Amino acid sequence: MTGPMVAVGGAGAGPSPSPPRIPASGDGTSVKAAEVDLSTSYLGRSLASPLVAAASPLTGDPDELRRLGEAGVGAVVLPSLFEEEVLAEEVGFAAAVEQGSGVFHEAVEYFPDLSAEKGVADRYLARLERAKAEVGVPVIASLNATSSGGWTRYARLLGRAGADALELNLYFISADPSRSAADIESEQLELVREVRSEAGVPVAVKLSPFYTAMANFARQVTGAGASGIVVFNRFYQPDIDLETMAVLPEVTLSRSADLGLPLRWTAILRPLLPPNVSIGLTSGVHTGSDVVKAVAVGADVVMVASELLAKGPTRLRALEAELREWLSGQGYSSIGQLRGSVSAASAEDPEAFERANYMKTLRSFELLGR
Repeated sequence: MTGPMVAVGGAGAGPSPSPPRIPASGDGTSVKAAEVDLSTSYLGRSLASPLVAAASPLTGDPDELRRLGEAGVGAVVLPSLFEEEVLAEEVGFAAAVEQGSGVFHEAVEYFPDLSAEKGVADRYLARLERAKAEVGVPVIASLNATSSGGWTRYARLLGRAGADALELNLYFISADPSRSAADIESEQLELVREVRSEAGVPVAVKLSPFYTAMANFARQVTGAGASGIVVFNRFYQPDIDLETMAVLPEVTLSRSADLGLPLRWTAILRPLLPPNVSIGLTSGVHTGSDVVKAVAVGADVVMVASELLAKGPTRLRALEAELREWLSGQGYSSIGQLRGSVSAASAEDPEAFERANYMKTLRSFELLGR
C-alpha cells in the first residue's frame, strides 16, 4: 500500500509537511525513529540511506570522505572529471612530443619521460581508488562533458577502477544561434549512448532544467541507456566586478527555496519513467523536511552539497535524525512507504505541479500590509 499523503507546499516555507490522512501502519501505531527502515536502491545499488553527498570539494578530500562515511552517508559522488581537462592535456602532450621533430633528432633526448607523469585522468583514477578505500558505501564517479569522442574511453577506465556507477553531467550553455535544440539534444543523446557503452557500470545523467521539452528528453535519455537521472544541475551565474569591469565566477550556495524546481519535475517525471529508472534530486536540500518532500514526490535518493559545505559532514546525522523523527511521527515504518506518494500519479491534485498551480498561486497572493 502506498504511504499516506503529505502536503508538499512551497519549498523552504512554513512548517514541516502536515500529518497524513491515513497512517502507513494501518492502525496508527507509533514506530520508533531508530527502527524506521531508510534503505533504498539507486542505480541498481542498495543504499542504507537515501542521503547522498553530491559532488563538491568535500567528496574530493579523503579526510572529509571518511567523515561522511562515519556520519552515515548512503553514497558519495566524486567531483567531476572534465572533458576539457582531458582534451587539453592530450593536445599539450602531443604538442610537446612533436616539437622539434624533423629538425634535430638528438633534441628528443632533452624531453623528460612524459609517460611517467600522472595526468589529470590518472590522478582522478587514484582519487577514485582512495575514495573506495575510505568509505564503505557506493562511490559514484562523475564525468562533465558536452560532446562525444575518443575521450569517453575514460568512462571504461573509471568503471574498471571500481566506480559503482557514473554520473554524466551535461552542463552546457547553448549560445550558438546556428544550432537548434534538436541538434544539441541529438548530440547529447549520442554522448549518453557512448558513455553507457564504455562504462560497464550504471550511468545516471545529471540534467539542467532548461530543455525545451523536459519530459520528452528525460525519456529519451533513459532510452539511450541511462539507468537514472539527476534533477537538476545548478548553473552558476557570473557577476561583474565594478572596479575592474571583469567577469567574476560566483559560487552561491543553494537555499531551501531552490527546492521547488527539482521537486516539481521529480513529481512529474516519476510516473512517466519506467519504475527501474532511478531519480536523484539535488539543489535546495537543507532540512529533514526538504528530504521528506523530495522522497514524497518520488526521489530514490536526495543529494546534498551546499548544506554539507556550510555545516560539515556531521550535518548528515542531523538530517537523518530529522527524517527519522518525521517518518516515525507519521506512522511510517520505512521510507519506501512514503516514496512517490505525492508524485503526479499519486497526488490528490496532480495539476498542482503544472499550469493550474501557476494560476492558483497568483490569485492567492495577498499584498503585504493590506
